[in-house]
Amino acid sequence: MAKSEEGDDGPKKQSREDWKKMKELDEMRKAGTAPAMQDEEGRDINPHIPQYIMQAPWYYGSTSATLKHQRPQEEKHKSYSTMNEWYKKGIKDGPVATKFRKGACENCGAMTHKKKDCLERPRKVGAKYTGESIAPDEYIQDNLDFDYEGKRDRWNGINTEEHRQKLFEEHNKIELAKRVLKEQKLDAGIEAGEGAKDEDAKDEDDAEVASDDEDKYADDMLMPGQKFETKQRITVRNLRIREDTAKYLYNLDLNSAFYDPKTRSMRQNPFENSGKDKADLHYAGDNFVRVSGDAYEMSKEQLFAWEAYERGVDVHIQADPTKLALLKKEFIQRKDTFKETAKQSILDKYGGEEHLEAPPKELLLAQTENYVEYSRHGSVIKGQEKVAIKSRYEEDVHINNHTSVWGSYWFNGQWGFSCCHSLVKESYCTGEAGKQASSSKELMLQQQKEYDAEETPKSLMEKRKKKKKKEKKKKKKKKKNKDNSDSDSSESDDSEEKLKKALKKEDAHNRDIEKLMALDERKRPYNSMFEAKEPTEEEMQAYLMKKRRLEDPMAAFLTK
Repeated sequence: MAKSEEGDDGPKKQSREDWKKMKELDEMRKAGTAPAMQDEEGRDINPHIPQYIMQAPWYYGSTSATLKHQRPQEEKHKSYSTMNEWYKKGIKDGPVATKFRKGACENCGAMTHKKKDCLERPRKVGAKYTGESIAPDEYIQDNLDFDYEGKRDRWNGINTEEHRQKLFEEHNKIELAKRVLKEQKLDAGIEAGEGAKDEDAKDEDDAEVASDDEDKYADDMLMPGQKFETKQRITVRNLRIREDTAKYLYNLDLNSAFYDPKTRSMRQNPFENSGKDKADLHYAGDNFVRVSGDAYEMSKEQLFAWEAYERGVDVHIQADPTKLALLKKEFIQRKDTFKETAKQSILDKYGGEEHLEAPPKELLLAQTENYVEYSRHGSVIKGQEKVAIKSRYEEDVHINNHTSVWGSYWFNGQWGFSCCHSLVKESYCTGEAGKQASSSKELMLQQQKEYDAEETPKSLMEKRKKKKKKEKKKKKKKKKNKDNSDSDSSESDDSEEKLKKALKKEDAHNRDIEKLMALDERKRPYNSMFEAKEPTEEEMQAYLMKKRRLEDPMAAFLTK
């Protein structure tokens, strides 16, 4: 409505009075007291149309009220070609050029496209530089003008009649080959003596061939426990009576058996930790139901039916249960007879029938005089417990009647046996008597240490002598600085001799270790590289001096 009042320079701002007049005019038009607005063609415009539909966008360029922008723009599609219009697509046109032409494709040399649109394999050196193997120009039809969708349609320009004709021809050839093959089989059966067939039977066979493809897999679609209809598929597999308790209400513990709401199945037993016997429960899980009663036998029969069907025997567990049972019985009998004949043929050829008459090894080796009580689940209640499996290594071998290994006991810096507290490796086990003897030794050593640690009571004369010695030490402090040099020299000589001995001992020890490391682990003496003695200060200093420091960058340049 505002468009009718716009000038050549575009829409102008309306005053409040003009806006009120326009609003009153709209109300009168809606009430029917004023004539309706007309478009540029003289047709009336419904006053009840919303304003956002009636107003044309600014880029449409309309100068009066119109609804033309809401109608289909027929003139827009007149110049465009349709998909059914066939044209020469991908056809080479004209003679092949011998030289590269300016403006042609740099890859193949054709004038009808550029390098970025070229569909040939990119050449190592393009035709622009070689001037050889220039491709012919494609045929370009000038009277085609596709729209945006037509240019990008992959099926544009296809000949549908030719495509349909090829499909029909291929299908007819296949049907003809099937009929010829069927006739050859029938002729071969007649020659073998199966008897001639009437013309009516031939017609029936032709009808069966035609309906073979439709009903071939109809029986395979019928699954047990499911109902198929034309419009819906109803599964009646895990339904229950409404008065029965739901499976997920048996045990409300979050850590109990898992319930799948989609299939309504609970495979585990919800009363597993209750201590009740499964035979007394009215429900012990879906897995228990599947393997109890005749369900297991039913599953075996179903499996046998599937295997027989795969081998060409037409049998079904629901359609022919009696035939399936007889077939399975005959199969089991033949299988047993085949096993017996194979076994007898092997015995006749190689012998050894006398070994089969002996009782089974389970009875021979299972006889024992030990009393053992078992529960219903097979666990041992009373009797001999399971013996711990011994290791194949040497440290688990008990020698000389010991019940523990060497190194299980430690006392005063030495290893021993924990069963008798013996510190001698090759000793015989003495049991509790050895423990008592070792405990008495320990008490004696402890008392000796305590007696040595205690100080004997001193007399007054000895105390006075100590005081005099302290006073003399104070007086001699000044003289000690001079005497220290002499005493340090004597002590240093002793320490140097001890250090030399420790260094020689460390060198011998390192040579022994190198010899032991060169041996095989299985031939190396047991506990040969271990010594449980506290090292002296000189031995520690010698070890640190002889120790190899791999982190030192100059360690590799040191000589022996």
